[in-house]
Amino acid sequence: MDFVLTPEETRVLGCLIEKQITTPEYYPLTLNGLINACNQKSNRDPVVTYEEMTVLRALDALREKKLARMVSMAESRVAKYRQVFTDTANLTEQGLGLLCVLMLRGPQTVGELRTRTERLCPFSNLEEVEKALQQLIEREPEPLVALLPRQVGFKEPRYAQLLGGELSGEALTDFAAPPPGRSSATDRVALLEAEIESLRQNLLDLQQQFREFKKQFE
Repeated sequence: MDFVLTPEETRVLGCLIEKQITTPEYYPLTLNGLINACNQKSNRDPVVTYEEMTVLRALDALREKKLARMVSMAESRVAKYRQVFTDTANLTEQGLGLLCVLMLRGPQTVGELRTRTERLCPFSNLEEVEKALQQLIEREPEPLVALLPRQVGFKEPRYAQLLGGELSGEALTDFAAPPPGRSSATDRVALLEAEIESLRQNLLDLQQQFREFKKQFE
């Protein structure tokens, strides 16, 4: 890759990709819609509270890297933004869905990724997820995903996206630090919570779409 993304740029680009897939009728996004997408309290890790200037700076950087564009639409009085990363990335639907979720939620196991990509792309089993991840790892000329060292106390390894650059030793140490009290039962609860969050986010998306729709007539 001829670019490296900051955490803010990664979040903004991930949100543009996500909303393009899940709510195409309200895409491209207004600045306000993009801020709300970045600051969602569900389906995001970490949860952030970006201000308008933070998102605008990230958008400017993405535009300089030719990963995003500002567009003007005849039916809208406000500027909107779209991502153009996927125009040349040549990713499969499944590969894009996995990369998007890794951008928005950080390193995850195969099981977590299968659950959390349901709104973005279909996977019939874990083997399909692993195959798609391997394609991202073996991507030429540079990989988009890396398999992290197995964590102490965890049964499953995790995968991380590489749009922010190669993972440093410090980053790998941070990823490898297991949270206290983690168990297989905790993992199952986490997956159930992810499904609930997905349903909750569907409702939040509908509410936001309605507000954006109303603003066009105010």
